[in-house]
Amino acid sequence: MAPAEQAPARYTGFDGMPIAGTWRAGNAGSTASDTNPFSGETLAEIPQADAADVDSAYRNARDAQRQWERTPPSEQAQVFLRAAQIMDARREEIFDWLTAEAGSTRVKCEWEWAITRADMMEAASHPSRMAGRITSSDIPDKENRVYRQPVGVVTVISPWNFPLHLSNRSVAPALSVGNAVVLKPASDTPVTGGLLLAKIYEEAGLPLSLLSVIIGRGRDVGDPLITHPIPRLISFTGSTEVGKGLTEKAGIKKLDLELGGNAPVVVLDDADLEHALDTAVFSSYLHQGQICIRANRVIVDAAVHDDFVARFVERARALRVGDPKDPGTRIGPIINADQLKSIQDKVSRSVDAGARLLLSGEPTGPTGLTLPPHVVAGPNDVPTAAEEVFGPVATIVRANGESDALELANRTRYGLSSAVFTQDFERGLRFARQVEAGMTHINDTTVNYEPNTAFGGEKDSGVGRFGGDWGIETFTTDHWISVQHSPRRFGFQPAGTAADQL
Repeated sequence: MAPAEQAPARYTGFDGMPIAGTWRAGNAGSTASDTNPFSGETLAEIPQADAADVDSAYRNARDAQRQWERTPPSEQAQVFLRAAQIMDARREEIFDWLTAEAGSTRVKCEWEWAITRADMMEAASHPSRMAGRITSSDIPDKENRVYRQPVGVVTVISPWNFPLHLSNRSVAPALSVGNAVVLKPASDTPVTGGLLLAKIYEEAGLPLSLLSVIIGRGRDVGDPLITHPIPRLISFTGSTEVGKGLTEKAGIKKLDLELGGNAPVVVLDDADLEHALDTAVFSSYLHQGQICIRANRVIVDAAVHDDFVARFVERARALRVGDPKDPGTRIGPIINADQLKSIQDKVSRSVDAGARLLLSGEPTGPTGLTLPPHVVAGPNDVPTAAEEVFGPVATIVRANGESDALELANRTRYGLSSAVFTQDFERGLRFARQVEAGMTHINDTTVNYEPNTAFGGEKDSGVGRFGGDWGIETFTTDHWISVQHSPRRFGFQPAGTAADQL
């Protein structure tokens, strides 16, 4: 590698956080240990924030946002173009952090890096797409203008599973349309979910006051982040239960919620089984199944069910389990012990309910958090099928024909992602249109994301959409301004006055 192409010096300073324009320790008086879920190694010690830090971040963000909103669109766009270039230059550094902190395998790192960068490139187009409208009026000489403008200050609360992407998916569009952001990453991934992203944007030239990162205990910063009067929008990605609680506390704020999922992969009787198998295994086990849009259920027509199950089990058995730093590893560690316990509990309850456990294994690795792939066969109402597992467990459900498969796919309170496999594309489209979900993919994985289209869920999977024009709409509001070019007659003027003659 030529000297000019050498990677930049790695980021440091992850023992503090950017709050109100300054990198510093939080004021809570307690310290959070950030650890590697595979090895147990301590990655960082971070003094945590408290409610006063939240208030400072919001007040500073409100002031900084007013100037940022007036920044020329071309200058705003350059921040995101430079951020994408930094993603290129620091690709391996970012991979290292995703592996160490989130337990990401190489395959998952590549996916997360690529879609995070893609969101930055999409965001670079947003400042020049802030279009308003002029509408007609029945009132003589009136002109109606509708201006699109940023909401002001946005709160982003992100999860630990795709931390860099799921933070940036809200941060990038929110900033690009003229808002300021206060970001709360998950406690398991404070660096990749917040601090690393803040370093990238700071290096790209974003004014530091526009992006604060709050790392703290829920009891210290949770309610202050949600109930504070300054933010006008809360963008939350996480569980349905937490999302419901958030809606009760947020008050009159705009909410953008991507919540839990229970994605069905439906394999119809005419599917290309080889392709369906490859895709279903990937959809079930990428990132140890810790993805909201992963395949939680594989619903297979009875005509091909037994053959599909046998081949699925063999493919799952062949997945390499172990250290996520090994490029050949496909199944790395579960994020923490509580999550592992939850997965095992769902498997145990499913077996008790009559499901067959076709593939299993005990946790391994230095921390005992690396769970081998599991395959469960059973009806649609066993816990591993009815509940969101968020682990390396696939449940295969037999369907008696297409109509039964559709009924099974929709028999859930969730409605995020889904997929259907058939060699008849029109049949697949008819099926997909009847699935009660925000997203359905024909002959493709449920784990799909593109920055220019509508990503989001129905039912208990959330409200709102991310991506492209939908993202612009989410993080902006409309301001109707009318211009009355000549005086109007209202009927209040005394008869015979000059105004009465208008």
